[in-house]
Amino acid sequence: MEREAFDSSVIAAAGYDPSVRTLEIEFVSGEVYRYFLVPARVWRELRAAGSAGSYFNAEVRDHYPEEWMPGAATR
Repeated sequence: MEREAFDSSVIAAAGYDPSVRTLEIEFVSGEVYRYFLVPARVWRELRAAGSAGSYFNAEVRDHYPEEWMPGAATR
């Protein structure tokens, strides 16, 4: 999945695949997680958020099934 860089102290990059409603987030720590069943609205709001990290914590973390992707960091 192609990711775009984020200007965030928490999220390095993220991408979204609307065909399977999957959000992929690469954190500044280098960890990569995929979140499933994520509506496109959440992707749009994450990209537009004043603080992507705060938005993630409030609207994504613990709200959707997730999968850790070891070795998937691009940076």
